[in-house]
Amino acid sequence: MQLLTVNMGQARPCEAARAGTGIDKRPVDGPVAVAAPGPKGVGASGLAGDAVVNTRHHGGNDQAVYAYAREDLDDWERELGRALANGAFGENLTTSGADLTGARIGERWRIGPRLLLEVTSPRIPCRTFQERLGEPGWIKRFTRAAAPGAYLRVLEAGEIRSGDALRLVHRPDHEVTIALMFRALTTQPELLPRLLEAGEALHPEARAKALKRVERMKQVGRAGN
Repeated sequence: MQLLTVNMGQARPCEAARAGTGIDKRPVDGPVAVAAPGPKGVGASGLAGDAVVNTRHHGGNDQAVYAYAREDLDDWERELGRALANGAFGENLTTSGADLTGARIGERWRIGPRLLLEVTSPRIPCRTFQERLGEPGWIKRFTRAAAPGAYLRVLEAGEIRSGDALRLVHRPDHEVTIALMFRALTTQPELLPRLLEAGEALHPEARAKALKRVERMKQVGRAGN
């Protein structure tokens, strides 16, 4: 597995986001420092110099880095009939040879000699993403395809560069994958309780939704008795 490119962006105007957006990511040369940026709402991107404008919904420790597979971009190129450069989906890391949709929550990747990342959650499409792609009904199309890429948290800081090897160094024994979590958070909320199997690695916002679903199910059960 390999890191094809490291992609970063600067704040740019966006109709869907009044404050602007940093979704326009482009490959960069040279090493890039990556570290935990701080909690959501305060911290932005884990990549030094990369812009995250809306820190209420993006960035922070549990969404410090976003990765998308070149193989999935290639599939979208065929469907859309146009070229998609690395970084086109706003991803910080464009990978090759890694099954991001099948990645398990809590899976850990070593990139370069020091950086250690942990998979936390899938990307949920938004209006800014739709504006970026300029495709009609993009949110629904992206959701139907269910190849959302993966957000990661930084466990050990380090420098990375395009071409670095990507090594899987830990794979949990549960079955909570990016694919399952994406369906639970979008089209199949009945799957939410299963997310708790991922334990402490689960994104805290997803944990809250799963626990709320479990409590609702208990209330329904008590009401039926």
